[in-house]
Amino acid sequence: MDLSNPTKENVVFMIEQIKEKLRMVNVDAMKSEHFTDENYEDIHYLYEMVMKRNSFSPSEMQAIVSELGSLRK
Repeated sequence: MDLSNPTKENVVFMIEQIKEKLRMVNVDAMKSEHFTDENYEDIHYLYEMVMKRNSFSPSEMQAIVSELGSLRK
């Protein structure tokens, strides 16, 4: 998938991948349709950071989820 283009489809893909990687329990709180391509660069940055790591501390996970929450529309 070409993530260089700020499209809604790419946003949906990245949010879904982040949720899967973090194994989020409350996935309804982070529905991909709650995000727009207006914050594409921030979402892409979070996506790349999450995909590079194998594990996260509880505080790191909380920070990531908090940041995602601030990017919701």
